[in-house]
Amino acid sequence: MCPGFLCKIMPMKKIEISASLLSADFGRIAEDLKLCEDCGVERIHVDVMDGHFVPNITIGPVVTAAVRKHTKLSVEAHLMIEHPWDYIDGFIDAGADIIGLQVECYGERRLACRSYGQYPKEIDVLDTALFMRDCARIKARGKEACAVINPGTPVEVLDGVLAQAGSVLVMSVNPGFSGQKFMPVALDKIRYIRARFQGDIGIDGGINAQTAPQAVKAGANVLITGSYFFSSSSRQLVVQGLKTLSA
Repeated sequence: MCPGFLCKIMPMKKIEISASLLSADFGRIAEDLKLCEDCGVERIHVDVMDGHFVPNITIGPVVTAAVRKHTKLSVEAHLMIEHPWDYIDGFIDAGADIIGLQVECYGERRLACRSYGQYPKEIDVLDTALFMRDCARIKARGKEACAVINPGTPVEVLDGVLAQAGSVLVMSVNPGFSGQKFMPVALDKIRYIRARFQGDIGIDGGINAQTAPQAVKAGANVLITGSYFFSSSSRQLVVQGLKTLSA
């Protein structure tokens, strides 16, 4: 739990909803983006996958640029890719406001996930200098750097970089596919981070009416929702319900 003195100086942050385009209809992306705006969504989450860091391939800067043309909402580019430093400028040029960097790209991988086809990617020690170098690159271009951590990576690796990160995203599923089951280990990570960090803390994976209240109570204030939002027949009510949650 959050230490008492920290809870007093860290008031509950406003809940923001980020819609994951991985669950959208790419045949009508403009309409879905307009729907997100009309429903009160604050952010658009772009899941970037390369088939190497995760076992799936999704989209890149070209589609991100198309998204940017059709929405005024904040665009988050979550880089689930190897060598993310090679693509930071490309996604910023495409219109991303927030660049999510997986910490597992900045340290020696565990033996069980070092080779191609071994997932999920996990580390035990973060190369802090390398990670902060890329955070500085993102900040220098006027954008926000977000530290993203997988379920199996110990949360303590973030200790040396929280001061540099503009926000943190805790994965509550192993990245790669939408519609996965929520992993409660994410809640302990959020509590740990919230006790040390006053910025935005997001959670991504399996967020719905049952898991979202737990995440908010733990200290998350940015809820990334994909299938729960896009598959609902009452999307506006979904957003309204999530925004009413409190710690």
